[in-house]
Amino acid sequence: MIDYQKIQAQRALDMKASGIRKFFELAAEIPDCISLGVGEPDFQTPWAIREAAIHSLELGRTKYTANAGLKELREALSAFMERRYSLSYDPKEIFVTVGGSEAIDLAIRMLVEDGDEVIIPQPCYVSYEPITTLTGGVPVTIQTKEEDEFRVTARQIKEAITEKTKLLILSFPNNPTGAVLRRQDLLEIADVIRDTNIIVLADEIYAELVYGEEGFTSIAQIDGMKERTIVVNGFSKAFSMTGWRLGFAAGPKPLIDTMIKIHQSCIMAAPTTSQYAAVAAVRECDNDIERMRQEYDFRRKYCVRKLNEMGLHTFEPKGAFYVFPNISVLGMNSDDFCMQLLKEQNLAIVPGTAFGESGEGFVRISYAYSIEHLQEAMRRIERFLKDHGYQKEGK
Repeated sequence: MIDYQKIQAQRALDMKASGIRKFFELAAEIPDCISLGVGEPDFQTPWAIREAAIHSLELGRTKYTANAGLKELREALSAFMERRYSLSYDPKEIFVTVGGSEAIDLAIRMLVEDGDEVIIPQPCYVSYEPITTLTGGVPVTIQTKEEDEFRVTARQIKEAITEKTKLLILSFPNNPTGAVLRRQDLLEIADVIRDTNIIVLADEIYAELVYGEEGFTSIAQIDGMKERTIVVNGFSKAFSMTGWRLGFAAGPKPLIDTMIKIHQSCIMAAPTTSQYAAVAAVRECDNDIERMRQEYDFRRKYCVRKLNEMGLHTFEPKGAFYVFPNISVLGMNSDDFCMQLLKEQNLAIVPGTAFGESGEGFVRISYAYSIEHLQEAMRRIERFLKDHGYQKEGK
């Protein structure tokens, strides 16, 4: 008999399963369940993008592309980055990946060796820590706080840096909190990082989904930071292209070249049809991005208002499409709250602990769903609170 436990790599065995997928899979087994657990837009992929994909198939464009991606797409992405974020990248400093997730994986594997430390502000996207440990790196987590609107501070980063620090991951706009780092925040962080050899991995997948007048600022726009930053972005969120599995990375050419070398061995090239569709996305769909962003903004305001009216304190998220209410008033931990809500009200949301220890006492609710779904979800949460004897102060 083979002892499968013994033959597997210990680092792989030690990985935690995704807390997001756990509740998604449970919800799929429950009739009439509403799931607000997955960050997937409910909008159709814009027609111009689908039409470009269909046309590419009609032309028989089904072969491998260059490892770095279609030249036409990399040129279009270069123009997109300049137009949308005032960032100038040569097409040779950009390459196309299988979702933003692959770009994150490659960036960490390209940089991190045994014992290297990676600073990861939490709560955050679930993949950074397991990828770091698989490479032999050491995750150094920073616990952001509700009173700071879950924004990491330059002081926290400075205190976390050691001689072993190799990489800082900044994932803002943030999943799960909706926090956004403003320009002043980034200027202060740049002052800490600029004179070191630390590289910044800027996960900017939600860059197009920022609300308010100030808008989005990339740390790569700050003086002295472009040459030490790998920007990761993609098409899933802003263009509603989750199933197309397409992302990209932009950064210093020596780093991008090494990431492509790993990409050659592991993936070969991103899906060809998706790449042709993405050319249309970045050239033709600015209006579609704005239309979807405005709808998310409406849903955002609705969810924040309703949750606060119930007595679940919810700070106003400035980006992405999540709210992160504080549920500690009920006396339950995050996991119990979500499990009980699922069992009693057929509503699936994600415990904050799925995104790190500082997520305890919070839950993530995605508003990338129709307003009808959100309205029914809010009714179910309110019923749940009443069933458990919670009454907002003053009522």
